[in-house]
Amino acid sequence: MVALGATASLFPVSSPKPHSGAKTSGELGGGPGSVEVRGIKTKSIKSGGMQVKANAQAPTEVNGSRARVMNNIKTDDNLTSHSPRTFINQLPDWSMLLAAITTIFLAAEKQWMMLEWKTKRPDMIADLDPFGLGRIVQDGLVFRQNFSIRSYEIGADRTASIETLMNHLQETALNHVKSAGLLGDGFGSTPEMCKKNLFWVVTKMQVIVDRYPTWGDVVQVDTWVASSGKNGMRRDWLLRDCKTGEILTKASSNWVMMNKETRRLSKIPDEVRGEIEHYFVDAPPVVEDNSRKLPKLEENTADYVRDGLTPRWSDLDVNQHVNNVKYIGWILESAPQVVEKYELASITLEYRRECRKDSVVKSLTSVLSGGNSGGDNGGIDDSDLVDCQHVLLFVGGGDGAPGGEIVKGRTQWRPKHEKQIRYI
Repeated sequence: MVALGATASLFPVSSPKPHSGAKTSGELGGGPGSVEVRGIKTKSIKSGGMQVKANAQAPTEVNGSRARVMNNIKTDDNLTSHSPRTFINQLPDWSMLLAAITTIFLAAEKQWMMLEWKTKRPDMIADLDPFGLGRIVQDGLVFRQNFSIRSYEIGADRTASIETLMNHLQETALNHVKSAGLLGDGFGSTPEMCKKNLFWVVTKMQVIVDRYPTWGDVVQVDTWVASSGKNGMRRDWLLRDCKTGEILTKASSNWVMMNKETRRLSKIPDEVRGEIEHYFVDAPPVVEDNSRKLPKLEENTADYVRDGLTPRWSDLDVNQHVNNVKYIGWILESAPQVVEKYELASITLEYRRECRKDSVVKSLTSVLSGGNSGGDNGGIDDSDLVDCQHVLLFVGGGDGAPGGEIVKGRTQWRPKHEKQIRYI
């Protein structure tokens, strides 16, 4: 509770000296107004048996005589009438003290209402501070953070996009490192990694979406890390609805280290391992690893092709390569008819090379099942599920060899629920 302090100066009304020629106000016998430090003239008036002060402008000169301006009505001091002094007129000014007491009681009432609301609606406590940096829970091994779905994070069907969810996953990963006190100067790099010019790169990402949140929903993201082989790290996420606790999305990813100068993969140094290994959780991945290899996809066998994709400056992260979330947008660019009729249920991405600012990219998509390639619907029928294969290729330019694979992926789609889309 915030205590609001206020001071009130109590001024008794002094009577004019005998035969001094002082003139009293015609407002219920009050004495002449006194000029305050700010140059605002105050005048005492009586209302309901209590004396208050009314502010007025300083007297002005009109044709050599002093005039008083109150409530946009100009009066001459010589025209004011006299009233006899009474006991009530000499009472101190309690208005400021009453105003301070009222303010304190209103603030206290608001605090009690908030406390009562939290007690009756514990399911809404997460909404009170959905924009915090999160906290470490479960014996210091799990990081938890809440996000509110904003209006600019939803699409035409009024649900959050897959890019929005991926950005939330990435944000919690970085804040986890920061909250653990391991954030160095690099993008998610520990102090020892910064000394050795190392940073993390994702090699594989698997995401399953059971339901997409919508505008105004508050989601809770839990994340933790585990070892992955000798020189890798695995990071898992669970995304829940804050109100119901329902799991909306689960994801698993594999990470390795890359040298910032040579742009080559690196083993995990012992110094770095000593920083991170006591944060590892001994638990299986939340998404079972899909080791099935994808067939090679070329332009002459693809159902959809989108070329001429180039990264913008805003697509680069602090390590000067394209953010991995941007690749998902490029993949969806080559499957517009799939996106229109279906929503993404799961996605598996395998990252091959990094893409930099001077690269030119081509996106290919092929329908593996649930479609009739070359049919009237452009390769998509009315199946319950649609499986697609994707690849992003270098066209030329930058440091990527023409035809080289950047990302390979596989997606599964389910029909969108029929909703009435209302435009905001």
